[in-house]
Amino acid sequence: MNQNQLNPFNEFTGSDRVKAPLVMISILFGLVGLAFVVAKSGLIAVFALILLPVIFIYLFILFRFPVIGLYSAIVAGYLLLGIGRYVTGVQVGLGMDALLLLTFLAIFIKHFYDGIDWSPAKKDIMLLAALWMCYAIFQLVNPEAQSTAAWFSGRGIALYMFLLVPLTLMLVNTNQKLDVVFYTWGFFSILATLKGLMQNFIGVDPWEQEWLNIEGNRTTHILFGKLRVFSFLSDAGQFGANQGYSAVVAAILAIGLKEWRKKIFFIIVALLGFYGLIISGTRGALSVPLAAFALYFILKKNIWIMGTGFVFLLGFVVFFKFTTIGQDNPEIRRMRSAFDPNNPSLLVRKENQKKFKAYLATRPFGGGIGHAGSKARRFVPNSFLSHTATDSWYVLIWAEQGIVGLMLHLFILFYIIIKASWNIMFRIVNPLVKLKMMALTSGMFGIMVASYGNAVLGQMPTSILIYTSMALILNSKVFDSEYQGEVSELDNTKNSGLTDAINPVTNSTNK
Repeated sequence: MNQNQLNPFNEFTGSDRVKAPLVMISILFGLVGLAFVVAKSGLIAVFALILLPVIFIYLFILFRFPVIGLYSAIVAGYLLLGIGRYVTGVQVGLGMDALLLLTFLAIFIKHFYDGIDWSPAKKDIMLLAALWMCYAIFQLVNPEAQSTAAWFSGRGIALYMFLLVPLTLMLVNTNQKLDVVFYTWGFFSILATLKGLMQNFIGVDPWEQEWLNIEGNRTTHILFGKLRVFSFLSDAGQFGANQGYSAVVAAILAIGLKEWRKKIFFIIVALLGFYGLIISGTRGALSVPLAAFALYFILKKNIWIMGTGFVFLLGFVVFFKFTTIGQDNPEIRRMRSAFDPNNPSLLVRKENQKKFKAYLATRPFGGGIGHAGSKARRFVPNSFLSHTATDSWYVLIWAEQGIVGLMLHLFILFYIIIKASWNIMFRIVNPLVKLKMMALTSGMFGIMVASYGNAVLGQMPTSILIYTSMALILNSKVFDSEYQGEVSELDNTKNSGLTDAINPVTNSTNK
């Protein structure tokens, strides 16, 4: 009989086990190893070690519910580029690639034995995404292209659409999951504006100031002593356009929904989004709500709403173009300059477009992906394309992929908008699904128009949201079929409630 049994007051506790020589030696070696890692790699290594359990838990959830990877892509779209201001020497741009590929891996492992059902991805939008990706791969052998590294840096122009479209078609296959997309998007839009408010009223932090000290960033983000707010996004142009995009989608949802909790949430997203647009000082972002609401009024198929809406939009244009009301306000003054046909910035853009027209006249396939704009200078420092500002998203496509690429790109965009609009007006039965599709389609159209002035469509987080929306609006039949045989009123659609939205993995197929 051992001593423990003879004396019940002598308990052998967990702390007693630590006294064992083997355990003590293991702890000692562990501490020495940790000290060595910290000495060599600094605090970043410590944070990495602390994050290991979190990463393990996340991977466990992801591989069980792959749809989490798609929600994470929306979050990463908002955060990744901003992280680059705080963490140097880390290729944060590769984070999105890794996340999307990891989501595909999660699908593969989850369905390793029963096989992956690819049928949800067999849609026309997937064919268009594959066609666009094939053209991008063709650009590798473009005789005008000089750098493979430049192509890799611009890979997102087609790769993210090619990856996000099938993931969205396969994973977001219920209204409940679609709601999670809206709420995740709305939540981070709110955070973006709150961060922008801090920059506007309190000031930038030391890391942001260091970013502003770079010549190109300082001249574009501090105008006449006034900061153009950029939040934690890549720049003020992307912040303004994305907040306008988020505001339009949220406003349309808030107009149609009747349940007060949902309505209040989307009203907050819309109001903060519009305010974020204003403090960004991004003139071209004004076209997002103008174009988006114009399409929304048409999609409503209501003469009274259409007439009233267009009168409102006309009043908006008249206010900025033909009055001087609020001219003392720097934000209004800058927005008003967007309606000036003699604006110096606009004249410079037109002059640059003339140069591109002459240069690309004999180059139908363009100069190569990643070869245009200031970012291309590290790959092709002496080329014409890298020293001529593209500004517009469509001019960037034209410069890099030629008139052939531009026509293909425009065909894809307008095919999606036209087909989605047709479905909304004539095929979707359920009013709630119709409302969601109107919000996404109108918002996408607003970004398409705004991209004429700024290269916003291809930058995160807007690009991630746009490519996801493309798949959603051309997959509306799946969402509409949930209500087959019934037409629910908007205030009785409990299946899309906030409670369901925060529990996306229950009762889901996650294919």
